[in-house]
Amino acid sequence: MTIYIGNLSYQATQQDVEEIFNDYGSVKRVQLITDRETGRMRGFGFVDMSDEDEEDNAIENLNGATWMGRALKVNKARPRENRSGFRS
Repeated sequence: MTIYIGNLSYQATQQDVEEIFNDYGSVKRVQLITDRETGRMRGFGFVDMSDEDEEDNAIENLNGATWMGRALKVNKARPRENRSGFRS
């Protein structure tokens, strides 16, 4: 399972995010999303943890928590939507 983390500070680094999630268990991967053209952080990312119970605990404790001056949005990631311009 993957955790979505939103409303991140634009100054947050992968290491910063990994450190706060490590308080709740073993982090396998952190991916912060950047703008393709500018390379700037877009304010959200994804975290994979080793255990589903650890993920649930992280979501419960970090969702709505203030970190780096911002209220975090943390929940289970939803499958990516098809964003093509074609509609049927």
